[in-house]
Amino acid sequence: MGKNFEELFSQLKAVSTKKLAVAVAQDEPVLEAVSLAKDRGIVDAILVGDKEKIEEIAKNIDMDLSKFEIVNEKNPQKATLKAMELVSSGQADMVMKGLIDTATFLRGVLNKEVGLRTGKLMSHVAVFEIEGIDRLILLTDAAFNTYPDIKAKTQIINNSVMVAKSCGIGYPKVAPICAVEVVNPDMPATIDASLLSKMNDRGQIKGCIVDGPLALDNALSEDAAHHKGIKGEVAGKADILVFPNIESANVMYKALTYTAKTRNGGILVGTSAPVILTSRADSCETKVNSIALAALVAESNK
Repeated sequence: MGKNFEELFSQLKAVSTKKLAVAVAQDEPVLEAVSLAKDRGIVDAILVGDKEKIEEIAKNIDMDLSKFEIVNEKNPQKATLKAMELVSSGQADMVMKGLIDTATFLRGVLNKEVGLRTGKLMSHVAVFEIEGIDRLILLTDAAFNTYPDIKAKTQIINNSVMVAKSCGIGYPKVAPICAVEVVNPDMPATIDASLLSKMNDRGQIKGCIVDGPLALDNALSEDAAHHKGIKGEVAGKADILVFPNIESANVMYKALTYTAKTRNGGILVGTSAPVILTSRADSCETKVNSIALAALVAESNK
C-alpha cells in the first residue's frame, strides 16, 4: 500500500516505463517537470508542439532534448489533437496539457475521432501526502464537476476508487463529506451521503466501503470519531474524501496546498487514458507527482 509519494515512485520501478504525450509542449514549467520525470525514470515523452520554441526553452533550462521525440506542429489546436491521437492509437499511454487553454485542451480530450471519451463521467482526483497522517488521502472533485447529483457522485466514487487501487490501496474507505455526520433533510448533501452508503451496502457501488455522512474531522481522525461516538470502518480511517460540490472540494485542495505541509498530484480520469491537467500555479514537484500518478493509473488500465 502506497503511504506516500516515494512509495508510489518505488511502485513504478517494477512496471514498464510509460509514454507521455505533451500537447503544445512549448511551456517552460511543463518541460521542466517532464525533464525531471524522465530523469527519475518515471516516463518517456513525446513533445508535440512548436519545435523551435521547444528547443529555445530546453536550452534555457538545460534540458537534453536528445532523450525525447518531438512532433513539430505549430498550430495549438492541431498539436492538441495530435497528442490525443498518439494516446488513442496506443503510441502513448497518457496525455499532459502544455501551453494551451483548458477549454481547447478538453475539446481535444472529447474529440469524436481521436479523443479519449469513454461515455463515463470525467472527474478530477487529487492525491495528497499530508504530514501527520499515515496514509495517502484522495480528494474529489476539486476541479471538474461543479454540482454533481447522486448519479454523478456514484461515478466520481468509482473513478476515485480506481485511482486508489492504482496507488496500492486494495479496498479503499470512502467518506462522503458533509458539515455534519447525521442525515438532515434540510441539508441535501447528507441525504446524498446516506444514499451512497446504502448503494454500497447493496452492491451498487463496488470495490470499496462507503459510509456517510461524515464531517471532515471524524472522517480523518479516529480520536474525533471516538469522542463523537461515531463507529464504522470508515470513521477516522477514510482514504477517499468525496465533497458535495466544487467549492468545498476546491477550498480543501487549496487550503491543504497553501497552509499545510503536503505533497500532491492530480489527474483527470473517466477517460480511456489518464489526463494530466495541472495549473500553471502548481509547483514542479506537483507536476512530477501528477505524471507519476498518471503512470500508475496507465499501468492499472493495462
